[in-house]
Amino acid sequence: MWDLRWNKKDQRESKGKGTCYSFCVAWLPFSRAKPGNRRTGYRILAVELTSSNTKPVVQEFQRVELSCIIKSTTTSNPRIEWKKIRGGETSYVFFENKMQGDFVTRAEILSRTSLVIKNTTRMDTATYRCEVAAPDDANIVDEINIQLTVQVKPVTPRCRVPKAVPVGKTATLHCHENEGYPESTYSWYHNSEPLPTDSKSNPKFHNSSFVLNPGTGTLVFAAVHKGDTGRYYCIATNDAGSAKCEEQEMEIYDLNIGGIVGGVLVVVVVLVLITLGICCAYRRGYFVNTKQTGKSYKTPAKPDGVNYIQTDDEGDFRHKSSFVI
Repeated sequence: MWDLRWNKKDQRESKGKGTCYSFCVAWLPFSRAKPGNRRTGYRILAVELTSSNTKPVVQEFQRVELSCIIKSTTTSNPRIEWKKIRGGETSYVFFENKMQGDFVTRAEILSRTSLVIKNTTRMDTATYRCEVAAPDDANIVDEINIQLTVQVKPVTPRCRVPKAVPVGKTATLHCHENEGYPESTYSWYHNSEPLPTDSKSNPKFHNSSFVLNPGTGTLVFAAVHKGDTGRYYCIATNDAGSAKCEEQEMEIYDLNIGGIVGGVLVVVVVLVLITLGICCAYRRGYFVNTKQTGKSYKTPAKPDGVNYIQTDDEGDFRHKSSFVI
């Protein structure tokens, strides 16, 4: 019985004996090799992991098992660690034989290596790494990644529908929610009838001119017509479920150009009449204020035959009488 143990450092000495690509590997014969198959009679003394499901999907608040199975090892008590990788950050889930962080009260180790999360949340969506260290094995470390997806049901979407739009004008209806995971897709209904993504794709809507974007939830009418009047609502859907907003009424009305012009003319005539009335009232003195405030002085009339002569002394006047004979 023989034992070969190599590592990278000893590769230069292994010519003619075999090949070692990484870590230390030992091959032990446990049966005679068959002709034409040199590796049949040997087993690799290295820890090896496997999983029954590397991409589990579960809905929020449900239980999930992250499968990590030791396929082979010679170490009786290997060291088990679980790590969570999310958004470029790595944190411990199971370390030194105990749960870490918020997993203490809602997670446990099953069958020595698998991780069970009893009550998943949307924040649990991440990559989980199972690492096993087996000191007694030649290849002492192995790891496996589990990609967990926690689906979240959409909440009631926010819908915006214009209340009234004139015939021939554009109209945009909005629908959106930001809680669901994966991201929701949106569908619109008119009088409880589902609308296609393009009115031109369905003969029933050939008189309309709308386009629906299922990814953004916007429903755009290029030019509304009377048939677009009615009740509208939207449904947000993803793999976890769906949610509906309340129905809202949109009215399409005719734009009466003649009535608008007539109304404008009436307003203009009324303004002209008011202006003329004010002008006439000013001319007739209805707006003159006859009430005098303070003392009022009246210049005395100049007597006949009296001339006033101004002197140089501070503007005083003296009069000169003249008699006409």
